[in-house]
Amino acid sequence: MNLHTQWATLLWMFACGGIMGIAFDSYRVVSGQLRFPRWSVHILDLCYWIAASLFVFRTLYHVNQGELRFYVFLGLFIGVWIHFLFLSFITERFVVNLIKVVQKIYRITIRILELAVLTPLKWLLKTLRVLLGFLWIVLFFMGRVTLSPIWKLLTWVTRPIWKRLKLPDRLRSVRDSLAGLWKRWFGKE
Repeated sequence: MNLHTQWATLLWMFACGGIMGIAFDSYRVVSGQLRFPRWSVHILDLCYWIAASLFVFRTLYHVNQGELRFYVFLGLFIGVWIHFLFLSFITERFVVNLIKVVQKIYRITIRILELAVLTPLKWLLKTLRVLLGFLWIVLFFMGRVTLSPIWKLLTWVTRPIWKRLKLPDRLRSVRDSLAGLWKRWFGKE
């Protein structure tokens, strides 16, 4: 491996260390803001370290075909160290503000959806309920107006038969309940 490849590897590992520091700070702030359950923190830590390792080894393979030397670890250490000295505070503030912006956008989006979809839907359902109630009242009135003369005619025609006919108590109670239902719905007999 020539000197140019070694310096390129050192600089790439320096950049990887800085990126790992940024990713770790971001992960730490996000997990603190979102308050993950305690048992999931260990799993998320493991996922972070697996992703960081794959990222570093992928970069290392791309730069020098995966040769692992002392300066690889030195570059990673210097990158992480410089990040935590100078950029950690900036990263934390940026991620906190980014989370606030995302939460605000989420709340605005929910409010817009509520105003654009749910409120008109509620008004539509209320209007539909009022229209169906009005339709029911109209149909009820129309039924009363049209069925009342027919019912009177039918009772007038069948009255002599009902008077002469001796009904069992069960049929008489059915007839009385129908007449009571008719009086309740249509008012008069």
